[in-house]
Amino acid sequence: MNKKVTNWLILFVLTFIWGSSFILMKKGVRVFSGDEVGALRVFIAFLALSPLMFKYVNKDLLKHWKAFLGMGMFGSLIPGFLFAFAQKGISSSLTSMINALTPLFTLLITLVFFKEKIRMTNAVGLLIGLAGTVGLLMVNNGNSANKDLSFVLFAILATICNGITANIIKNYLGAVNSIACTVWGMLFVGPISGIYLFLNTDFVHKLNTAPLALESLGYVCLLGVLGTSVSIILFNILIKNTSSIFGTSVTYLIPLVAIMWGVLDGESVLPMHIVCASIILVGVYLVNKKTSLKEAATIDEIIVP
Repeated sequence: MNKKVTNWLILFVLTFIWGSSFILMKKGVRVFSGDEVGALRVFIAFLALSPLMFKYVNKDLLKHWKAFLGMGMFGSLIPGFLFAFAQKGISSSLTSMINALTPLFTLLITLVFFKEKIRMTNAVGLLIGLAGTVGLLMVNNGNSANKDLSFVLFAILATICNGITANIIKNYLGAVNSIACTVWGMLFVGPISGIYLFLNTDFVHKLNTAPLALESLGYVCLLGVLGTSVSIILFNILIKNTSSIFGTSVTYLIPLVAIMWGVLDGESVLPMHIVCASIILVGVYLVNKKTSLKEAATIDEIIVP
């Protein structure tokens, strides 16, 4: 009973952390640019995970370096930038709804590039989820920023990157410990983020001159430490203690927390947003239902926003 309670507690902690990631990004881009927030988030996550490198970085795993590089690029670096760019023009609530598409794009990539057969139920779920996405993009809530399709596309591309990462893990890193994968991925992209941040942006200047710079920096630090490094470790524990189905149920809960923060921050959420998001989640449920994908890495394994 105690173990069951612990698992549920971890699930809700993960939901809160990942659901809060979108509002943290929104607060970060108030002062810093999208590329600065993206680079800073990854660099901070790299620093937070660096103590674990003594345990998980060894020459025996070096043979997987291409997969680790791909995981770092598509799982952390590129989506970190894209999500931050998206938050410049759309609400954190809408971004969280788009993030729920990760399982659908993961399955789509599996079908196209890995030629894996799926059940009819999964295919129907994929179509329903894509229909919900189209509906979501067509909703206009009167906010001029939300009318710019490019910001929505940034979030969609970030979600596609997450789908690519899940397939990299499933097909090339299934036998490698999840924490080791995360540490190795950050080892490749963390230093790149730091170099870019300090040599190619105005981050230091803004930090010294912008009135709200320290506050925004604090939000991004929380995003990097909790939303990237700590949350992935917790997710790894949850999967080991329960099952992939239980662990990935966090996908359905993340938008609820993100929408709550968005409403508290004054964002407008229309009933049609909720309807379209619900359609997407129905599609995600069907995609997950008795999927034929290998258990080595579930289609939801990488859902970090």
